[in-house]
Amino acid sequence: MSQPMNDVTSDDKLWAALAYVFSPIVPIILFLMEDKKNRPFIRAHNAQALVLGIVMIILVPIIAAVTFGCGSIIWFIMLYWAYQAYQGKLITIPVVTDLVKNQGWA
Repeated sequence: MSQPMNDVTSDDKLWAALAYVFSPIVPIILFLMEDKKNRPFIRAHNAQALVLGIVMIILVPIIAAVTFGCGSIIWFIMLYWAYQAYQGKLITIPVVTDLVKNQGWA
């Protein structure tokens, strides 16, 4: 990333956290906001949240049906990642982070 992590504003942290909590709606909105989509901290979290949101829409109903609702625990993991983003930390999510970085989205 070209932006040092000490240049992260509280606004960046808030938008990164919201991207996880309200995924995939907020990430799509952030990609349309010109001033937000060019911020490296937001872009890194936003791309991960968008990929996760799409995967969650597909997988959570299937997992929840098979495990009789226990699959919804995955949503609590998203809340934890939102908290980590709000703390200003970069999150490494297995498979998703590598996919996002290899595609050049973050």
